[in-house]
Amino acid sequence: MAWTKSPQSLIDLFDQSVPSGANISRRKMFGYPAAFANGNLFIGLHQNDFVMRLSEKDRARFTAEFGERTFEPMKGRPMREYVRLPEELLADAGQRAFWINLSLKYAEAIAAKATSPKNKQSPRSVKRSRT
Repeated sequence: MAWTKSPQSLIDLFDQSVPSGANISRRKMFGYPAAFANGNLFIGLHQNDFVMRLSEKDRARFTAEFGERTFEPMKGRPMREYVRLPEELLADAGQRAFWINLSLKYAEAIAAKATSPKNKQSPRSVKRSRT
């Protein structure tokens, strides 16, 4: 099953919602816009969903307030730390910013992902001269 593109209106909303900071980067993940803090994904889009990563405590609070909204990119394959934002949060900039801030704080609390050096060649790709 092919994934569908996110609507431009959702992409625009995402762009407006990403906080700025030295430790925040944007890139695509699976072809969708995503934002990372210290290399850890904290918010992103997937098809028609705006998703965010929350701590266990914040997920419980989110579920109590908005119902079960676990992100499941493929049927039967939930990403347990991620939730899908309901329409009411997409429409309320203040509340959306509140939850995104919680997501950002959680991503910042997770150990930073190690970055691999760019242009690293594997030992097999280095040609040896015959002497």
